[in-house]
This record gives sequence, C-alpha cells and structure tokens, in this order.
Amino acid sequence: MPLAQPSPTGPNQRQLKVAETIRHQLAEWLMRGELHDPALDGTSVTVSEVTTSRDLKHATAYVALLGVEQVPPAVLSALNRAGGRLGGRLARALHLKYAPRLRFEPDVRYANAARIDAALRQSRTESDHGG
Repeated sequence: MPLAQPSPTGPNQRQLKVAETIRHQLAEWLMRGELHDPALDGTSVTVSEVTTSRDLKHATAYVALLGVEQVPPAVLSALNRAGGRLGGRLARALHLKYAPRLRFEPDVRYANAARIDAALRQSRTESDHGG
C-alpha cells in the first residue's frame, strides 16, 4: 500500500486543506468516543497531523496519547481497524469523490522533543556545576 507522503514539490493547497479538515474531523470523532473499541476506552487520542497523497486517496493520521510517551500497539491496531469505516465517513462528511484509505501512525515528535529538552536541561545543570 502506498504511503501518504508529500510529493518532492510539497503538498498543494487542496491537500493541506483536506488534511487539516480530516484532522479536525477525526479529532472530533475520537473526542466524542465514536469508535466503540475496548482498546480505546479511557484513552485520550490526539491527532497531531494528517498527510494525504496528491490524489487524496491515501491519508496518514499521526496520533499521540495525552500523558503517554508511546502509543500502545493495541490502540494503533484499534485505530487502523476502524480506518476503512472512518475513510467512508470522511468521504461523506467532506464530500470527497473517493474515500481515503486511512492509516494511523504514532507521532513521535512529542517524545523526541521531551528527550531533547531533558538532555538540554541536564547539560545546563552539569555546566552550572562545573561538570
């Protein structure tokens, strides 16, 4: 299955607009708990970014859990199981010609930023103490 990666020239305005609208819609559905899956009970899933293929037939949603460094595999699996159903709902809600094949991936930017921040703090502390 092709990945929803930006083209070498970058995404066009339509891609950006559709991706952001998809992100908002997914976030709303997840916030309301509309995915009835036990693996998602009690989790607060954040959709941080969505990328789409140029033809809008494929979309990748990057997700994170509040207060958790890594998204558990069970949560990713539950989201990806619902991907087909959500793609159809997105096509209807956004009036898209095709239902996007939706894939969920963990967003590791928050965890990476936290690690970098911790390393910088430790470095500053060591230099303050002559270390």
